[in-house]
Amino acid sequence: MNPSPRRAASIACLAAVVGSGAGLTAQDTPTTAPLPFRMNAFAVNLSGIGRARPQTLQIVIERWSTDEERKKLLDTLVEKGGDKLYDVVQDIKPRAGFIRTTTSLGWDIQYARETPTPSGGRRILFATDRPMSFREMRENTRSTDYDFIVCEIRLGPDGKGEGKLAVGTKVTYDRGKNQIELENYGQEPVRLTQVTVEK
Repeated sequence: MNPSPRRAASIACLAAVVGSGAGLTAQDTPTTAPLPFRMNAFAVNLSGIGRARPQTLQIVIERWSTDEERKKLLDTLVEKGGDKLYDVVQDIKPRAGFIRTTTSLGWDIQYARETPTPSGGRRILFATDRPMSFREMRENTRSTDYDFIVCEIRLGPDGKGEGKLAVGTKVTYDRGKNQIELENYGQEPVRLTQVTVEK
């Protein structure tokens, strides 16, 4: 099955990560959650990419990205496009954290932000480049254009919540609409359920 790309309903997710081009607001300022910030989640993959069976994910945030990093990502996307954005994301050092399954070594998270919610909870957003297989890169398949992972997690005051993780995402900037757009290669984002914060 070769899923056709479609506009993701969660365009606001990446806009919240790197900004919409309309300027930064006080709500974009990350809070000071203790680090490292560890979460576990049950992932239900309906994206059409990778393994379909449910898996347990460990997400660890080691640092929150700075306003300067956020601005650099947004400026790169607006001025130079998604291809250059990919290069800038890969060059971010040190990493912001990592994500892994119980059977994998993990993958670096390059960018992470946290904001408080009105209910007293937290909204965690992160983005990074997507791991690709040697075959995928060698054959230069169409999927290589969808080279980002973007995730949004909403936690309640009790440290429990849910989220969505877009595994294969193409990021573009529409100058006419003055907004960031996400296009998913898969059918829909991976659903993260039973998200809990490690104490």
